[in-house]
Amino acid sequence: MSAPPVDVLREALKDVFDPELGCNIIDLGLVYDIAVDGADVTITMSMTTPGCPAQAAITNGVEQCLSAQEGVGMIAVNVVWEPRWSPQRMSTEAKLELGVSL
Repeated sequence: MSAPPVDVLREALKDVFDPELGCNIIDLGLVYDIAVDGADVTITMSMTTPGCPAQAAITNGVEQCLSAQEGVGMIAVNVVWEPRWSPQRMSTEAKLELGVSL
């Protein structure tokens, strides 16, 4: 069995919210890469700031979200700091929602 396609996983991750900002991690631009190898999924992502107090909640949310997807085996969440996250990574919808200049 294999994991769902990347676009399906990306859509599912829209259910994971940054609890401080109230916006999902995809629209915030926190997810840099989704890699699928058979049933295994590796997420490469960042936080809005190093030392983000919500890091554990967000990474746990990613793991729970993906484990609920049929066909997903092992899940690895790699939090990286390069490239550094910036508001330019946000979707237009997130920028409008959070009042960030377009």
